Amino acid sequence: MVTADQVWAALDELPDPEIPVISLVELGVVRDVRIEGARVSVTLTPTFLGCPALDAMQRALESKLAELGAEPVVEIDRGDGWTTDSITPAGREKLRAAGFAPPTPREASAPHLLQLQAKTFRCPYCGSAETRLENLFGPTPCRSIRYCEGCRQPFEQFKTI
Repeated sequence: MVTADQVWAALDELPDPEIPVISLVELGVVRDVRIEGARVSVTLTPTFLGCPALDAMQRALESKLAELGAEPVVEIDRGDGWTTDSITPAGREKLRAAGFAPPTPREASAPHLLQLQAKTFRCPYCGSAETRLENLFGPTPCRSIRYCEGCRQPFEQFKTI
């Protein structure tokens, strides 16, 4: 019989289909693992309801669980449970090292509007806060394109959700 630690370790090997430098566990979309005999249930929370990678993530999770000898059950939580705060510190560092501007964790406080034009997003290449929003719409719904005035590099920024 497989243990929860074995399941979590195996799932941490699965890369995000759209950003393979980070695992599904580091991205924070794998929410829960439950073991009932040979049956292993995993709860998956997509970053967006319309996430085009959702089917690929579900198939990858099922395949990995089957490799462990488990009877896989992947449940999709379609609520609004995922936020950018779900990304682990290791995941944030991997995103930054790969040229993405990860969102900074938010303080536990009442919700407030985030100014997209504010100079709060640091360039992942040089660290400068002198960046500007180039395009609100990036390659996926969860990312925007920014431009660094310091090193003159464009980069993708995760939208804070």
